[in-house]
Amino acid sequence: MTEPIEEADPAELLHATYAGHLLPGRQLEAFRRFEHLFPTRMVRRGMAARPLPRRDAPFPELSFRSNGKSCDLYDYVSRNRGIGLLILKDGAIAFENHELGHDERTRWMSMSMAKSITATLVGVAINDGFIASLDDPLTRYLPELAGSGYDGVSVRQLLMMASGVRWSEDYLDPASDRRRMLDLQLTQQPGAIMDFMASLPRVAEPGTVWNYSTGETHVAGALVRAATGRPLADYLSERIWSRLGMDQDAFWWLESPGGLEVAGSGLSATLRDYGRFGLFIAGGGVIDGERVLPEGWVAESGGCAIPAPGRGHYGLMWWPIAGSDGGYDDGAFRAGGIFGQYIYVNPKRQVVIVVWSTRSKPLGADAIEDNDFFNAVVEALG
Repeated sequence: MTEPIEEADPAELLHATYAGHLLPGRQLEAFRRFEHLFPTRMVRRGMAARPLPRRDAPFPELSFRSNGKSCDLYDYVSRNRGIGLLILKDGAIAFENHELGHDERTRWMSMSMAKSITATLVGVAINDGFIASLDDPLTRYLPELAGSGYDGVSVRQLLMMASGVRWSEDYLDPASDRRRMLDLQLTQQPGAIMDFMASLPRVAEPGTVWNYSTGETHVAGALVRAATGRPLADYLSERIWSRLGMDQDAFWWLESPGGLEVAGSGLSATLRDYGRFGLFIAGGGVIDGERVLPEGWVAESGGCAIPAPGRGHYGLMWWPIAGSDGGYDDGAFRAGGIFGQYIYVNPKRQVVIVVWSTRSKPLGADAIEDNDFFNAVVEALG
């Protein structure tokens, strides 16, 4: 019998996870209990949850094409190994589904959806006056990066993942920078990941080349911590999580006991609470009449900041989503994580979609294109 996740060797489990070497049952157990692998910091909810209302209208039938085949909602959930699906329209639940013993109280691993949440906290810190401008140099807040590849890189260039600093994100390559970062996380040594990031060479002029990098998000988390004087989890709780009527506290992995949050991953929260965060973004970053994000931040962060060769465009740690016509006029974007985790946000249509999945490999294992599904939902809801 396989040992419980809480008793598993973290290195063995994480290496198997990122290599795509877990069978479905073990992967399912891991994703909903990953918060037990490392020390965490709680993201505290507020005193009272705010129930999400339900739409009176039945959810419309979906029929769309993806990868040359006709598909519907049942195909999307079944063939893409969907575990949780929440669709919100105009702030109300249009569709909700939990599979394999999950329910509205279950927390689930964010994977890289956390990147978009970290980037949002940079926006909050700008609105609060802790960070003066997206065009400030990182070294104004992180002087320890002076003389490194990040010297001369702006906050904006970091969030675009266009620092020009070398990085390999190959999850399947044990020698990649991403896997090296994971190994450093396993050591639980304070500052080890930032030391690694400062050691990396610059290979391109800042702002000129997009290169997806989980390490960049760790630097963004360190930026928020340095600028605000608060841990990411505490700042997220104070400014957003405790004020949106979340159902549950969330938990965020730490690089070491009491250390920095692993800002590019490692957040665990419920399906509805991810949805409430999506509604906050869809609403322009306003809570109870108070502007929490700068005016125009949502449109800029979810827009086409830089071409992402082979993957469309990239924003400020959000992914712009082309509509079914191939254009970006609808202004939709998503947070995304490996193995099929998403928060899709369409402010214009007031649609938010949260997806949890347990796909067999980090990337490329989807049978149905997620963006095809998102576009079909938006078109069906009107």
